[in-house]
Amino acid sequence: MASKTNPFAFLQQVRAETAKVTWPSRRETMISTAMVLVMVVFAALFFFAADQLIGWIIRLVLSISV
Repeated sequence: MASKTNPFAFLQQVRAETAKVTWPSRRETMISTAMVLVMVVFAALFFFAADQLIGWIIRLVLSISV
């Protein structure tokens, strides 16, 4: 059975662990955010183009009358 931790002790442990974290600088955060946004735009354009191409192929195949 797990022992209960005192809420005050728990908060002290959380604060101690948070102090160990290496936080990114503002510049690193901005660069990472910009990179994510650029990749999202590239992915959106790729999937839009793929969707249009597949739709065009399907319309081409379905329009062929036998």
